[in-house]
Order: sequence, then structure tokens, then C-alpha cells
Amino acid sequence: MTVRVVLADDQPLVRSGLRVIMADHPDLEVVGEAATGTEAVQLARDTGPDVVVMDIRMPGMDGIEATRRIMAGPTATRVLVLTTFDEDDHVYGALLAGASGFVVKDMALDDILAAIRVVAAGDALIAPGVTRRLIAEFVRRPGAAPARSPRPVEGITGREREVLTLVGRGRSNTEIAEDLFITVSTAKSHVSRLLAKLGARDRVQLVITAYEMGLVTPPR
Repeated sequence: MTVRVVLADDQPLVRSGLRVIMADHPDLEVVGEAATGTEAVQLARDTGPDVVVMDIRMPGMDGIEATRRIMAGPTATRVLVLTTFDEDDHVYGALLAGASGFVVKDMALDDILAAIRVVAAGDALIAPGVTRRLIAEFVRRPGAAPARSPRPVEGITGREREVLTLVGRGRSNTEIAEDLFITVSTAKSHVSRLLAKLGARDRVQLVITAYEMGLVTPPR
């Protein structure tokens, strides 16, 4: 299956570089380029891409607001935020707006392409470091009252609770499998069931749920 991609970045060099690299990968197709958040929103509506690779800082409408508008209605499009900035506010703002991943521009190009594929496949890309910052920022926000102790959730099994705890700590499916001595496919199945049972869109929301349940605590 070919992943259809829109590149949104105000730097032509960044867009052309990603386009050239993707041209060597037949499973990735660039269907449009945007230099502003406004253009990104319009392109997403016009072309219905699988993934929008979104810069944060663009003239006019920024990438966070563009992400929010793209994700506001029913859409199969997912957003991967690509930026030179990795401060807490950008991580939190982008993920809260509905982005499914957050990567920085100094990552290896192969890792960025892998991130596009991960997001297109319906998963969320959250490195453990980003997860820790996300939880810490969530705690500081008004109204983000933490659970005092782990609370039960109807329909969640003991094993799923263990998996949710590990997801909240930023563990990948492979790491979860190693920690619980199960196969990777079994770990993926547990995560999929958690998404369905909790009505969560993706792994990002599972992280927040794990915190709200008191299964994980923010770094001090």
C-alpha cells in the first residue's frame, strides 16, 4: 500500500529534501506541499492524504492550529509533527491538537520515513523522553488533577492493566513483550483492545489515561 503524504514546512529546502528522499521509496508518495498552516489545512481537505508531515513554526497559522483544524472533523488523515523545536509546550500542544507523532528535524532521514510509516499504519510515535515530558506538562495544566491511587476501569483485565502501565511509561510493543514475556503480536493485540475498550484514538491518549488512572506518575 502506498502512503500518500503532504509536506507542510515553510522552508522549501526541507520540503524538497524530503520529496527527493521519498522518491526513492515506492511505498511513499508526496501528493502536495504547503508553506503555511492555511495551505496545509486546505491541501489535507483537497487531497485526503494518509499523513501530513507538519512543521510547527510557519507564517500565519502555525502547525499546531493547522493540526487542530485538520483533526477537528471526521478524517482518516493523521499528522506527524516535524520540527527543530522539542520544548514541552510544542510537544504538548501538538499532541493535544491531535497529532499522532512528534519528531525533530535532526533525526536520521530513515527514522523520519519510518515515523511516517508508523503513523500511517495507525500507531502513534512517542519516544519515552517525549512521553515523560508530555505527562509532566499534562500535570502542570489547569484541571489536570492526578488520581491519588490506581483506580479500576470496568472491562480491563489484569494483563491489560499491566500493558497500559507500560504504554504510559513510553514502552514500545517490543519492549512490552520483553517485559511481560509475551510475543510482540500478543502485545499489539492487548494495545488494540485497550484502544477499543477505552475509546482512545491512539497511544497518546493511552498515555494520558494511564496517568489519570494513577498507573504512572510524572517525573519529579
